Amino acid sequence: MALGVRTSSAHVDTFARDNLPPREQWPELIFSLPELNYPDRLNCIHEILDKAVLNGAGDKVAIRTYSETWTYAQLLQAVNRIAHVLIDDLAMLPGNRVLLRGANTPMMAACFLAVIKAGGIAVPTMPLLRVKELSVICEKAEITHALCASSLRDELDQTQQQYLPLQHVLFFNGGEDALESRMGLKSTAFAALDTSAEDVCLIGFTSGTTGKPKGTMHFHRDVMAICDCFPRSTLKSEPNDVFIGTPPLAFTFGLGGLLLFPLRVGGTAVLLEKLTPESLLKAIADFKATICFTAPTFYRQMTGLVSRFDLTSLRKTVSAGEALPTATREAWREATGLLMIDGIGATEMLHIFISAADEYVRAGATGQPIPGYQACIMDDAGNLLGAGRIGRLAVKGPTGCRYLADERQKKYVLNGWNLTGDAYLMDTDGYFWYCARTDDMIISAGYNIAGPEVEEAILLHPAAAECAVVGLADEERGQIVKAFIVVRPEVNADDTLVKEIQDFVKKSIAPYKYPREIEFRTSLPRTETGKLQRFKLRTT
Repeated sequence: MALGVRTSSAHVDTFARDNLPPREQWPELIFSLPELNYPDRLNCIHEILDKAVLNGAGDKVAIRTYSETWTYAQLLQAVNRIAHVLIDDLAMLPGNRVLLRGANTPMMAACFLAVIKAGGIAVPTMPLLRVKELSVICEKAEITHALCASSLRDELDQTQQQYLPLQHVLFFNGGEDALESRMGLKSTAFAALDTSAEDVCLIGFTSGTTGKPKGTMHFHRDVMAICDCFPRSTLKSEPNDVFIGTPPLAFTFGLGGLLLFPLRVGGTAVLLEKLTPESLLKAIADFKATICFTAPTFYRQMTGLVSRFDLTSLRKTVSAGEALPTATREAWREATGLLMIDGIGATEMLHIFISAADEYVRAGATGQPIPGYQACIMDDAGNLLGAGRIGRLAVKGPTGCRYLADERQKKYVLNGWNLTGDAYLMDTDGYFWYCARTDDMIISAGYNIAGPEVEEAILLHPAAAECAVVGLADEERGQIVKAFIVVRPEVNADDTLVKEIQDFVKKSIAPYKYPREIEFRTSLPRTETGKLQRFKLRTT
């Protein structure tokens, strides 16, 4: 597809295209590999799923759980039936935004694929998000429809009651008038909408450093590009691979590693809910998984349990979501004999763009830009820095940042490069070494947590007068959320209040964001103009 050429959109609802940043604010997109030259008309789900069945993979297992096995043909039939429900029963128009809520299940996967195949825009959300967070997403993306697991119904019902009523909502995996009952009445045949390669098909939300969520808009060709870069060049996945892991499908790390990548190569995805380090190891043995995706936290916790399970099927393990400590990688190698693949990606970029595998791994380094991507180090003014100097990581490739109606686009993209918000160093061999985050984002057990968002939640508690939240280094989770709180004069600051505030925050925002440590202070460090000096708290 020629750069700069805009083909005719298939979207009747033009909201997404109308709210793309101006093209001059896009990063430079490069398509340096032959496999990245996609046609102007492209529906990524047709390419990933329909063609697999057309090419004879219909009887092959696409998705497995402990209780279900879906072949490629069965998955395609379910996707087609859901697409009919969306259009016939819910009046979904091409370009409508569909909120998706559910754990890692075959139905959640099928709903995601169906929305995009029918020309809608999928907006997957983390299962742990609360009413307040969902309402912001619904409003910002102007959500029109929702497909939600019955187990998550309460939060969605409250969101509609308190904030924004949606036009059409259906629940799956149980409940009255379930999506499954409507699917049974629909045809198993459905022709994918003839979309443009530059039609938006996915909006992924990321908290950002201010706590205000940013919607990252991705095209059909972007979905194809992540499937044809990292899995092909670095992971070297094969049709007989069985993919397993912990990241939610609502997290682009999980969406790629546990659904899109397996389907693109003709492999099998194992989708499981509420995994622990022990149950993940058991599942690897039970399903004879060959490729595992999870965060360093899980690998650290699994290392001491490895000897209890048969992991002989496992050939590749991928770590992302937070910095991978050298000690964790080495302990995992000693326990399993496997050299872990580290990687850095971003919701804005959709998936991993720097990594290394096998003989190219260098202890302590994230890796090198994967084929299809370029990377460099910049100073604050956008000047290139040479080897051995710490600066801002900048990347470009076939994917890139396009925020939904957000002025922060100008900060993420500079001179055609995507600025990831990470401080890195590049050595003389072109390897990139992670140093720190350049903003106030806290990365804990693979989750991105915006400190200001947690502060806002704490300040809603009647005992809190002031607070500041920072990331505190933690051997187990990489970082944990620590809150420094100044209480009101009449309040007794004790252990009981610590527990009360922690529980209060868990009810307001996603539980994984709560402050695991709280320290009460009589004052917080500020500049003469009143600005909070978080860096002083990080060194205490």
